Order: sequence, then structure tokens, then C-alpha cells
Amino acid sequence: MRRTGRRKSTNVVNRKGEGRQGLGGLGGGGGNFIIFMLLRLVMTRFGLAGIAILVVGYFALQAMGLNPLQMLSGGGQGAPAGQSAASQADLCESGSETEQFMCVVLASTEDVWDGEFTRRGSTYPQPELHIFSGGVSAGACGYASSAVGPFYCPATNALYLDTEFFTELSRRFGAPGDFAQAYVVAHEVGHHIQNVSGTLSDVQRAKQGLTGPGQNALQVKVELQADCLAGVWAHHENDLAGLDDGDIDEALTAANAIGDDTLQRQAGQRPMPDSFTHGTSAQRMEWFQRGYRSGEMEACDTFDANAL
Repeated sequence: MRRTGRRKSTNVVNRKGEGRQGLGGLGGGGGNFIIFMLLRLVMTRFGLAGIAILVVGYFALQAMGLNPLQMLSGGGQGAPAGQSAASQADLCESGSETEQFMCVVLASTEDVWDGEFTRRGSTYPQPELHIFSGGVSAGACGYASSAVGPFYCPATNALYLDTEFFTELSRRFGAPGDFAQAYVVAHEVGHHIQNVSGTLSDVQRAKQGLTGPGQNALQVKVELQADCLAGVWAHHENDLAGLDDGDIDEALTAANAIGDDTLQRQAGQRPMPDSFTHGTSAQRMEWFQRGYRSGEMEACDTFDANAL
């Protein structure tokens, strides 16, 4: 992806160095006690079935970028959502090469989605990108460690990213390249679009009363739609600045590497479709390509698709 002479976003917030600030009592005995009491209560009243429901609910919230453990502990007071313009400029002007590239990618998504929303008669509310290291407090979404990976928090309208994730993406998952990184950011921006359009809240209502597999199936549609929206962005980025040879292949390699079936096989497990929350490798690549080929948001309706 071309970056020389490109605009850099002013919506990048430096959260590096905060570590476990804002964790509250969860890091010590308080959080563990709450968890223990909850498990004991559920086990007593509902048996193993209740524990299974708790586990499914935990991973469903994690997939949405929410931290159920932090929610149980009552949250905590973290750093403010925004920081000074100086801290933003520090990353976008003198940060690492990867950090500065993130500023370019976010700016590109702003330009693309500003145009797409305007074309449809509405205004695009730009999200923030919070770059952190180790862990971060994400407002109502709670505390998240880097192990969670990149995520979007609907409550703060912000993306959260530890750029060390890209090292893991390259070395562990075999998906190197700057456009693999850009795809990750564009996917999270896709969740922001789902949030401001009301899709995420609609899905949450639809999940009520469903069992674990039913909830997972809806979450897969959410994630595949975000992949498709990332493809729509890539289509317009190509129009704006032109993509380099191999850029789309890098994005597809990343999508393939983080499909649920591929991850389960790598963990030595047999793929279990009912447990999928993001879609198979084939599905993730297909929906990214649908968005890229069409360049239209309307091509990303995973909820009414006959097949995923």
C-alpha cells in the first residue's frame, strides 16, 4: 500500500505505556472472588449446563470486543478516551514505521467512508484508533490485554490495537505484509460502520433467547460483513492511490490465516462449526473479495445471503 505523501489521521490516540492501569480489583483477589462466587452459584442452581452457557456467553462478549471479567469487577477508572494533540502527533509523525503506517491507513478509511456516507446522504462519524502496549482500559468495554488482539469497542466508538499483534500475524500465522496490517484495521473499522448503522445493536437484540450455536451463527455474519466492508475500502483505496502488486494477496493470506477452522486445526482440534464466531478461512476470503470486487456496501449483506 502506498504511503509516501499520504495524509495521516488526527484520530490516533497514544495509549502506550498505560499497561494495566484501570484494571481495578480484577488483577487481585477481588476479581477472582467474584468469578468464584458466580461459578459456584451457577453450578449449584443449573449444573454443568449453566457453566456451559456462561462459557459461550464469555466468548461471545469477547468476540464483540467486550471484557466480561472487567464488567464483573465493576470496571475501573482508566485514562481518558482522548489525549492531547501532541501525543497523537508523536505517533503519527515520530512513531515507529508501523505506527505511522496505521495513521495513513486510518486516514484512508476516513476518506473512503466519508465519501460513501456522503454519497448516501449521511455523515460518517470518524472513529478513534487507540494504539496501546500490553493492555488498555477501553471504557465500558473494560480492560483488555494484548492477547485479545485488535478489537472495536462500540461504547467508545474506538478501535484498539497493540502493533505487536502484527509480529504474531506474520510469524505465527504466516501473514506478513503491510496490506495484511491494513486489512486488520479496515476490518475493525467495518465494525464501527456496523455500530453507527445500528447493525450491532440489532444483532444483540436478535441474539436474545438464542442458544450458543445460534448466537455464534449471528456473530459469524457480523464478522464476515466486516470482512466485506474491509474489501469495499480496499476497492476505493485502489481508486484513490493505487494498490501495490501483491497487496490483495496479503489481505487474503491474513483472512485465510485467521479463519475459525484453520485456527482450530492449528490448535490440534477438529473444526466444530457450531463454535465458529468469525467464519471459515474460505468464507473470510470470499466476503473480503466480494467487497473488493463490487466496491459497494450493499454487496455486504451477510444477513440475507442465501449462503455464506
